[in-house]
Amino acid sequence: MANFGLFVRFTLRDGAGEEFDALMRETTAGIRAHEPGTLVYVCHEVEGAPNERIFYELYADRAAFEEHERQPHTRHFLTERSKYVEKTEVDFLQPYAGKYTTGAEK
Repeated sequence: MANFGLFVRFTLRDGAGEEFDALMRETTAGIRAHEPGTLVYVCHEVEGAPNERIFYELYADRAAFEEHERQPHTRHFLTERSKYVEKTEVDFLQPYAGKYTTGAEK
């Protein structure tokens, strides 16, 4: 099976950055502890756009993504994010070339 990825852009409500970022730190702790199939899960601030957050997610395969979606910390994030997020845009990705942290090429 091939890797599976997501590119997600969140537009936050004015003033919600700190609370959203705290929720993300809590969520990523759960991801690190319980999701071996989640290869990369990185949250980015966007320079010059304080209400924007970008996520890049890379999973071992689609099944690993589906397992991520079932986790209690992910379910909690999905429920709570509406307090802080005005708009969500998601692109599903099928990687076909690149360099991975292991040095392996794809």
